[in-house]
Amino acid sequence: MNPEQIVIQPILTEKSNGQREFGEYTFRVDPRANKVQIKDAVSRLFGVHAVRCRIVNVKSKPKRTRAAKGRTASWKKAVVKLADGERIAAFEGA
Repeated sequence: MNPEQIVIQPILTEKSNGQREFGEYTFRVDPRANKVQIKDAVSRLFGVHAVRCRIVNVKSKPKRTRAAKGRTASWKKAVVKLADGERIAAFEGA
């Protein structure tokens, strides 16, 4: 898989924005990707050195609209820690 296919989008929440101070960035990733592929993809896309990667499979939630029942999609989240002193400029607004 290409790095563009592995990293789908960044996750910008209040918690993930707080983690940036410690060099941790959160991404929505392809469910088939493993930790090694995710670290390599982030390193290639943003030109940084990924030190650690933690992944979480986010389960679907039940949703309902009037009479129709359904579920949201399941997805995979990755938290990538960068080497000390490194930042991703796209997140910093530069």
